[in-house]
Amino acid sequence: MNIVFLSHEYPLWASGGVGTFLQTFGRSLSAKGHRVTVLGVGTSDNEESMDDEGVRLIRLSKNKSRLPNFLYNARVLNRKLRELQKENPIDIIESAELGLAIISKKHPAKKVIRLHGGHHFFAEAERRGINWRKGFLEKRSFSKADGFIAVSNYVKTHTAKFLSYHNKPIEVINLPVNISVEVSNVAVESDSILFAGTVCEKKGVRELLQAFTIVREKFPEKRLDLYGRDWYYPDGRSYIEEMKNTFAGKLENVTFHGAIDRTLLMRKYAESAFCVFPSHMETQGLVCLEAMLLKKPVIFSKYGPGPETVEDGKTGLLCDVYSPEDLAQKMIWMIENEKSAYELGQNAYFDVKQRYNENTILEQNIAFYKSL
Repeated sequence: MNIVFLSHEYPLWASGGVGTFLQTFGRSLSAKGHRVTVLGVGTSDNEESMDDEGVRLIRLSKNKSRLPNFLYNARVLNRKLRELQKENPIDIIESAELGLAIISKKHPAKKVIRLHGGHHFFAEAERRGINWRKGFLEKRSFSKADGFIAVSNYVKTHTAKFLSYHNKPIEVINLPVNISVEVSNVAVESDSILFAGTVCEKKGVRELLQAFTIVREKFPEKRLDLYGRDWYYPDGRSYIEEMKNTFAGKLENVTFHGAIDRTLLMRKYAESAFCVFPSHMETQGLVCLEAMLLKKPVIFSKYGPGPETVEDGKTGLLCDVYSPEDLAQKMIWMIENEKSAYELGQNAYFDVKQRYNENTILEQNIAFYKSL
């Protein structure tokens, strides 16, 4: 099959869960003989093209015209899709929730939306209203889809509260994890507690910092290492700087490392004592699964897809992410019950290898594509 993914995210260009999925999934598709292209608009003056283990990456030149960005993006993406169609007929065009809004209905490829968590999906967790323009474009995008893939049951049902699937086929297929990842010669740092993800409100960073101050009252030697890019408000203010000001004098032993290479992040997972991912809202929780694959005890949210991802008390712990006290209690349990926490990590490893095997999930995706 010839499959084109519409996205500006990819680990070689920008960090993010969607990009990580595209790399893992794209490489698997390519290894099975499928033709894979990731197409998006970039930030360079010129078009960029490269290969990543069989995945063709194309970033179109940035907008240098007077056109609004969405009109410019529509023009250049549709033009490139026509070029790719002439080069080799495209079977599937896939995007996240909003991505099909500007793609021409006339393109003969079947169009798929994979529910990674769109504008409507995150509205409640971010405690905001629906932006009329983004809301309109997302609805328009959904109307153009021939089928939908949801990465969890939760994202399927929660999205349906706001948007219609127009009686088109929809299937729940989890995001795959590269189960062959291994990190050798690891020295676990018993005092290190790790968080990975964008440093922002909806990832539960505020509550995590509040919980960590409680933990350090009992265990002052513990460290909190946060790995991930900063988030910026519309007026340009840094979320990390806001947290530093809010918790002034209370962030001893807290380090904001910024975004790091994914290979290095895997090592940091392995070196940590346990990992904490207190997101207010997730679609599946890929970083949590990555840590579990490396036999790390994890603390995840009891809301959203948390119970689908982690079996509380067996493959990890689930917490009330809106309660710093509950989060702190779970972190303290990890510290005081080292042997039991170790067993959680072992159970998590086997669970991820069984349920999120990239080869099995690959076949589920191919079957769905072919059904369209």
